[in-house]
Amino acid sequence: MPDHRVEPEAAAHSAKVGEPPLEAAEGSSLRQGERAEDAFVDELRLALQGLRHEIRSRAFATREVEELTPEFNWVVLFEELRRRLGTLGMVARSADVDEFGMDAVTLARSRSLLDFLFDRYWRIAMAGLENLPEDGLCLLVANRSGLLPYDGLMFSHAIERFRPQYQRPRFLVADWLITLPFIQPFLARLGGVRACRENTDRLLRTGHPVIAFPEGAKGATKVFRERYQVKRFGRGGVVRAAIDNRVPLVPVGIVGAEEAHPVLFKAHLPGRAVGLPFLPVTPTFPMLGPLGLLPLPTKWLIIVGEPLALEYPEPDAPEDELQVSRLTEQLRMRVQELVTQGLEMRPSTWG
Repeated sequence: MPDHRVEPEAAAHSAKVGEPPLEAAEGSSLRQGERAEDAFVDELRLALQGLRHEIRSRAFATREVEELTPEFNWVVLFEELRRRLGTLGMVARSADVDEFGMDAVTLARSRSLLDFLFDRYWRIAMAGLENLPEDGLCLLVANRSGLLPYDGLMFSHAIERFRPQYQRPRFLVADWLITLPFIQPFLARLGGVRACRENTDRLLRTGHPVIAFPEGAKGATKVFRERYQVKRFGRGGVVRAAIDNRVPLVPVGIVGAEEAHPVLFKAHLPGRAVGLPFLPVTPTFPMLGPLGLLPLPTKWLIIVGEPLALEYPEPDAPEDELQVSRLTEQLRMRVQELVTQGLEMRPSTWG
């Protein structure tokens, strides 16, 4: 009789009729993966070829445009660079700027910094504001306190804070400081004006109070051992300006600003090399480099004195030189008295 037994492997194989063997299925999967990988590589190759073609076409197009461009104009480039360098740090915008350059937008942006310096850094105390005239129009005369005009900036800010009904005073700035790079535009935006008789007359006649420092360079370049010794007031320009414009002449004493940058001695030769009258040597400069330029956080006191008694002659009356000289010295002595009074009132240099 024929043997009808079927081996287990054959039975299993016959049970899966139409299904490929396991080895055949694995080989088919590998071939499909290889075909997908080949398709991906082909697509990547085509994409790279398209990118290469695009880059070459753009490069050739640019080259053709450059070949058609006229010869480069170096004069135009130079003028553009000069214009950009000349306006470095300046922003072109429409804003109200007066004839002396004071910018209300810059003042508004700087007010928080000025408040910090006034309240926290120098802790400035004010006295005698009741001596200011009712309309605020006057010529304020103070002692000069150091090379940089922190005194004028802080005093004008104080009057704007405590007497907002007045026009913001303009503080006069020495000629040599105006000529330094980037200094003049910044100071002008904050109310600084070049110190000269013409500018003083123009400001007073248009209703602007003026802060003057008639010591000039002699006061700005005092060394530390000469601090708070008020120097001679020039030739009486502030007295003539007050009389001619018929405005009160108000003395002011500022204490603390002269110690913010204590000048130990003056190096003239290095200063001339950088365009300055001298290079100030302080306890922090030049030893600490740029950090030495930061002012010290000294305690300030500003005292406003009573206006001087002035006689206003007729406009065509001849000038009395003796009277002008006497009033100038009287004004200097009054400023010195206010400074001495402030030193006695202040507890210490650091407050």
